[in-house]
Amino acid sequence: MHSISAIAPSKPTSGDATDRPLLAVLRGERRDPPPVWLMRQAGRYLPEYRALREEKGGFLALCYDPVTAAEITLQPIRRFGFDGAILFSDILVIPHALGQDLWFETGEGPRLAPPLLDGDLSMLAAAGERLTPIYKTVRRVVAELPPATTMLGFAGSPWTVATYMVAGAGSKDQGAARRLAYRDPGAFQRLIDTIVSATIGYLIGQIDAGVMAIQLFDSWAGSLAPDEFLRWVVAPNRAIVDAVRAERPHAPIIGFPKGIGEKLPVYARETGVDALGLDETIDPVWANDILPKGLPVQGNLDPLALIAGGDALDGAVARIRSALSDRPHVFNLGHGILPDTPVVHVERLLAMLRG
Repeated sequence: MHSISAIAPSKPTSGDATDRPLLAVLRGERRDPPPVWLMRQAGRYLPEYRALREEKGGFLALCYDPVTAAEITLQPIRRFGFDGAILFSDILVIPHALGQDLWFETGEGPRLAPPLLDGDLSMLAAAGERLTPIYKTVRRVVAELPPATTMLGFAGSPWTVATYMVAGAGSKDQGAARRLAYRDPGAFQRLIDTIVSATIGYLIGQIDAGVMAIQLFDSWAGSLAPDEFLRWVVAPNRAIVDAVRAERPHAPIIGFPKGIGEKLPVYARETGVDALGLDETIDPVWANDILPKGLPVQGNLDPLALIAGGDALDGAVARIRSALSDRPHVFNLGHGILPDTPVVHVERLLAMLRG
């Protein structure tokens, strides 16, 4: 009833026509300098994005307009020449495609209705056609990418998506979803399974449209107790990784479980992701020592160090590169770039990495 996989395109692409440094690193090669892209690199810190949004309207409308979303995806590639272009979209298109209403309140963030506080899925009605414009966006971007640039797609991981679906909005402690998972684990499992199924179809659809690698964002993975973490973060991500890899083995999968700290080795081992994103709270020296040898890692510059610039930025970049110099490394932030980030600081970062 809730599957949306049937609408996915059907022709896979390999993304191997030319040398792409980012794709090579995600497949286990070391490159010096490391390839670089930044989470949320297409967005509010860029004047060209702000101008386009003022002209075109609200955030969700931008996500579902393939011409505009492709333009936004390409803006940072034209300006900075990043090694990866990340699809301009949002993790909450999955609940929207599952039948929840989705909108964004100015200054307050996303809203979903009805909230699934009791885990009742009967009010959902699959609306997978809502994802069709996103596949069109991918095709438009891939047609215009420089030959060495990797096209990155993404989805929210089931736990993080579920927290929004249950509460109807974001929250500081994800309390509504955590309460439901303890009170009625069967109902919460059905919700997670529904998200897993939808996400598998969505990611395969992105890959078939031209995405070359994907990232699973688990922004709220750090809010769970150990056993809950294994059930609601590790197991669903493993199911997605196994299913996507079985269907489209050429596309590496990056896992980004923000805030999990000492649980990183368990996540890396048990989910089977091809590469692991490190948030800014992770000591890269510790991560390099404890993670499997040869596992590609991504990260993990503090977004506030990028805003600060100067010696703070220079020192942080040098420490990360030194710590991860003996393994495949994609340079990135530890979370998304912030709206007040000076463009000149991004330019300085790239000059340091490539100079």
